[in-house]
Amino acid sequence: MEAGKILYAEDIKKIIPHRYPFLLIDRIEDVEIGKSCMAYKNVTNNEWFFQGHFPNYPVFPGVLVIEAMAQSAGVLAFSTLFDEKVTEPGKSDFVYFTSIENAKFRQPIVPGDVIKMLITIEQRHGNKFWKFKGQAFIGETLASEAEFKAMIPESKK
Repeated sequence: MEAGKILYAEDIKKIIPHRYPFLLIDRIEDVEIGKSCMAYKNVTNNEWFFQGHFPNYPVFPGVLVIEAMAQSAGVLAFSTLFDEKVTEPGKSDFVYFTSIENAKFRQPIVPGDVIKMLITIEQRHGNKFWKFKGQAFIGETLASEAEFKAMIPESKK
């Protein structure tokens, strides 16, 4: 991936399999292959989950914040593997969660917020096992954070 490239939803869909309504990232930028990226989610009032979470006080579900960070980590992992020529865009399978640790939710995220997520690769064992740290900010305030591990199974293609 070229330095300074911004990935929008259509680019992201070429890297990970998630689709509406479960694609939870709108943009990725500042990708440092093998290290980190910054991802963004624009929270809007018409999100499907706000019908029940909560009807009179819409709050972005914490579990979906972690999912958005995980999707961003998947883009970072596959971008790293593309750069290393391990796989190529459109030929990747899935990234599976294997654990979530130290998840913290510090403030509610509500419609109108832009979630800015810093994702870093903390450890990597070959091409299969990965450990990430995710931090979600609203403005400059840390709203949520978690460490999570993932596995990329060997391709069946």
